[in-house]
Amino acid sequence: MPRWLYSVIAIVIGIGLGLFYGWVVSPVQFVDTTPASMRADYRADYVLMIAEAYHADQNTDLAIRRLAVFGSNSPADIAAQALQTGQTIGYSAEDISLLQELTRALQAYQPPPTPIEGTQKDSAPTGGAP
Repeated sequence: MPRWLYSVIAIVIGIGLGLFYGWVVSPVQFVDTTPASMRADYRADYVLMIAEAYHADQNTDLAIRRLAVFGSNSPADIAAQALQTGQTIGYSAEDISLLQELTRALQAYQPPPTPIEGTQKDSAPTGGAP
């Protein structure tokens, strides 16, 4: 049997044992992780996907809900951080444009006013005879 064949067999067995250990004996377990725990470049990618969806549907409320997984920072701050990260790591001009569009929309966003408790919108009289 050629000498190189022993090396190939040893490498194959080593890879097989490594995969068995990593997948069966001691697999990685992720517990309660959120996108907020990702590295900055992956967070920027996640926000870019939200910016692409925003560009398609122009739904600011939905974009804000999607960005809520990043914690207590305001959605505009999260988008601005992603824009800065994207510029730093060399996103394409199109991707930067999408992030800028989302950031501008979030900075200009005014949530709809909530009705004050105790007020009624119907015009029916509240007392007296019918």
